[in-house]
Amino acid sequence: QVQVVESGGGLVQPGGSLRLSCAASGFTFGNVGMSWYRQAPERQRELIAAINPAGGMTRYVDFVRGRFTISRDNAKNTVYLQMDSLKSEDTAMYYCNSHPNKFVNDYWGQGTQVTVSS
Repeated sequence: QVQVVESGGGLVQPGGSLRLSCAASGFTFGNVGMSWYRQAPERQRELIAAINPAGGMTRYVDFVRGRFTISRDNAKNTVYLQMDSLKSEDTAMYYCNSHPNKFVNDYWGQGTQVTVSS
């Protein structure tokens, strides 16, 4: 069955960087678009970046464009999110999922916590 494991989160100072990873299994990774979501406290989960199956096309929401970079390694069944110039408002739990259709049965991994604070 589908499984994703997000990792790479942590505590970082404003202006710092983190690289998140999402290791996937249980489906043909190279055939599926992937995405990153985040959920801040008391806010809804929101889509922030997506990448097509081959990795040549990406999209971002306005508030992360130019600071975050989504990429993937199909040989490793892993999607990444490089986050630079982090701000306090980037503090959230980060999740990966398939794109444009999310995983069936509303499956989500455990997420990885990013905290941006001095």
